[in-house]
Amino acid sequence: MKTIYFDNNATTQVDPQVFEAMVPFFKELYGNPSSMHHKGGEVAPYIRQARQHLADLLGCLPDEIIYTSCGSESDNTALWSAIRTQPDKKHLITSRVEHSAVINNVPLLRRLGYRISEIGVDKYGRLDMEEFLRALSPDTALVSFHWANNETGVIFPVEEIAGICHERGVVFHTDAVQAVGKIPMDMRGSKIDMLSLAGHKLHAPKGIGALYVRKGLKFSPFLVGGHQEEGRRGGTENVPYIIGLGKAAELAGLRLGEENTRVKALRDRLEEGLLKIPYSMVNGDRVNRLPNTTNISFEYIEGESILFHLSHYGICASSGSACTSGSLEPSHVLRAMGVPFTAAHGSIRLSLCTYNTEEEVDFALEKFPLIVAKLRGLSPFWKDDGPAESTLLTCDSDSCNLCG
Repeated sequence: MKTIYFDNNATTQVDPQVFEAMVPFFKELYGNPSSMHHKGGEVAPYIRQARQHLADLLGCLPDEIIYTSCGSESDNTALWSAIRTQPDKKHLITSRVEHSAVINNVPLLRRLGYRISEIGVDKYGRLDMEEFLRALSPDTALVSFHWANNETGVIFPVEEIAGICHERGVVFHTDAVQAVGKIPMDMRGSKIDMLSLAGHKLHAPKGIGALYVRKGLKFSPFLVGGHQEEGRRGGTENVPYIIGLGKAAELAGLRLGEENTRVKALRDRLEEGLLKIPYSMVNGDRVNRLPNTTNISFEYIEGESILFHLSHYGICASSGSACTSGSLEPSHVLRAMGVPFTAAHGSIRLSLCTYNTEEEVDFALEKFPLIVAKLRGLSPFWKDDGPAESTLLTCDSDSCNLCG
């Protein structure tokens, strides 16, 4: 059975060219780049080249890049650096729809005495800019908003926000894990102070990430060790994966045009076809979003059941409801957007890449209506061709604000 992979916001396939670029560094080029002998010396130029490729993709200087293990480490490094370098400031701003690497720090920070403002979004997932502006204060140490949401693909106006923060003397960080390689970036002309990315979102392997830190910004290391990364991140360099990320960045730069034309057209074709299914809806802003992502709800059925049936046909996607075992609580992103309870649980995220084809989209459009019709036929909240008379659903979560 052929695999049709529509889950590229979760992770991507390692590009064959990336893999081939990495292989020598598992074999003959195995030296530690910090070593003084020739085996270390022969590796160092390749790391410099990889760093330059990533700098070219971001539009920054090579020495503004710090290699990390993943996007979550990059997020945590940015957050805690801003705190440690500004000990007199006790206020941070983020949003209610951030990645868990950011929002799961909020309870800890509050216990440590910090005041946290979590900015809301509208029904399209767009940031409430007025609420953000009201939250800014002289005590604000950091503003951290993602560039693009991992579930809906909605893009935040990070350049505008960075400019506002710069004028106020506030450090601004963006989690750009989903955005890097999908939309153009130019850090040289930006007021963004720190930016996180993860290699496995752009066809590099898992286990490698990076943090852009604007030149001149006060910085405190998160992982303390040796002199690696100019003393900004301890630990022996993960050479093969650094090389892989560099090659992936080079390829991503070459494919930006395709991402924003052919891939976008495939996404739109898939989305328009799925919206022909009754009681379906797109979650998020359909204009200002990533070119590869759509999040669609099919009311009165469970997203996990859809995924199970899709997998039977070899189609890989993800559930926007992000339900955990034994809980009916929907995604925090969809809750923040006020998506109706009957739709939030039936949400599916489909995220494409340059490897996807029209044939794959057409196959998915053939199978989706059959799956939805079958599941609705089994649902107690569906009768004949529409919702049953009583479709008021409740859940067992105290934190669900959709059903009360």
